[in-house]
Amino acid sequence: MATSNTAGNRTDTITASVTPPTVHLVLQGKGGIGKSVVAGWLAEFLMARRQPVRCIDGDPVNRSLSQYTALPVEKLDLLNQEGLLLRARYDWLVGRFLNEEAVFVVDNGATAFLPFWTYIVESDVISILREAGRRVYVHIPISGGEMLNDTLLGFKTLAETAAEKSLVVWINEYFGPVARDGKTFDQMQVYLENRERVLASIGIPERPADTFGENIRRMRERKLTFHEAIGLSTDFYLVEKSRLFRVRRELFEQLEQTPFA
Repeated sequence: MATSNTAGNRTDTITASVTPPTVHLVLQGKGGIGKSVVAGWLAEFLMARRQPVRCIDGDPVNRSLSQYTALPVEKLDLLNQEGLLLRARYDWLVGRFLNEEAVFVVDNGATAFLPFWTYIVESDVISILREAGRRVYVHIPISGGEMLNDTLLGFKTLAETAAEKSLVVWINEYFGPVARDGKTFDQMQVYLENRERVLASIGIPERPADTFGENIRRMRERKLTFHEAIGLSTDFYLVEKSRLFRVRRELFEQLEQTPFA
């Protein structure tokens, strides 16, 4: 049901820490908004903290996360021979959450968004995991530009049934500002109605498209971690690596302030 993708290079170590078993779910109903990037960057941060990370690529259509060869990724097979998604196979995944002393990062595809979240709610998965001593966080990318409305809808869908203080919102302005009618996300009604469920917010700020944006795009297309692009790759000039180093530093500084650091 799962096939191993052998991990290659690892990220630079920041510090060691004792970590309780944890589950990070990266969810959104809109495709192409950076779920796999969020999952990959989150996994790289956690690995740099010497946490025992296991990545799961749960996208039945686009296996983006599993293309990052520097991350320890396994593919979750959800489709039968007729191409139908079998939600019962999530039972196997939850069994791993309960039985392994690890930190899981799960990238769930847009096509499996509603089936997976419905399964979680119907089966009361988060309560089961928490009662077993597992920490659970749901990471939700919110993208700007033309994707804003769809990603806000995805946030609303999750927030209405999520547990208190379980959501981590990633404000991704790579595609444009996350703002509407002069209001930022934390001023929007959809956030104000659900803010008790939001634990933390991580900002991916808008940057010059022809420099920072281009460097990030190339890193994403090559499926490279920050560690690979900055320290190992010969495809980036020194000034480009300096930009990526700055992006990583600012991102990791935000993640350091979260309870799961």
